[in-house]
Amino acid sequence: MPLPKEQIYTEDDYWNLPEDIRAELIDGKIYYMSAPNRIHQELIGGMYALIYNHIHSKKGSCRVYSAPFAVKLRKDRENTVEPDISVICDHSKLTGKGCTGAPDWIVEIISPSNPGHDYVRKLNLYDDAGVREYWIIDPTEESVMVYTRKQEHFAYSVYTFQDKIPVSVFDDFTIDFAELIADIPVEE
Repeated sequence: MPLPKEQIYTEDDYWNLPEDIRAELIDGKIYYMSAPNRIHQELIGGMYALIYNHIHSKKGSCRVYSAPFAVKLRKDRENTVEPDISVICDHSKLTGKGCTGAPDWIVEIISPSNPGHDYVRKLNLYDDAGVREYWIIDPTEESVMVYTRKQEHFAYSVYTFQDKIPVSVFDDFTIDFAELIADIPVEE
């Protein structure tokens, strides 16, 4: 007896999910996401505020979005992800549904339940799509992996939560992680 075929999902399936369901479509599979914890949300909020304030203080044209925000990485492939933070500088990529094309900068905060999703699956997707800069923030390890585009592929650097981290997408922007996390209340 032949094995049953695995369900292959499409963009239509993704867009027809109920609004209260958080999921991503990667290579024909739907990956459901659980609600983020408080530290995750604090980091997203702090990073978003720093990025937004930097762009606006420089009167920049880039836009920053926090999840849930749909990003279809390539027009020719059915991969739609919801990065924790997306920075898009090319306004032609913005659509009524989100973004079509690689954002300039993506930030993901690791979920303890599924770290491989960001460290492997999404890293490869973002590299293949041509994302210029990708940060993986790991609250448990208190580390930040920064991947920057060097010619055709990513090169990476590792930082801690005590470092000042330069943002390569912007010439004059550094994020002081010690200052960022200083405002986050410790878990009880």
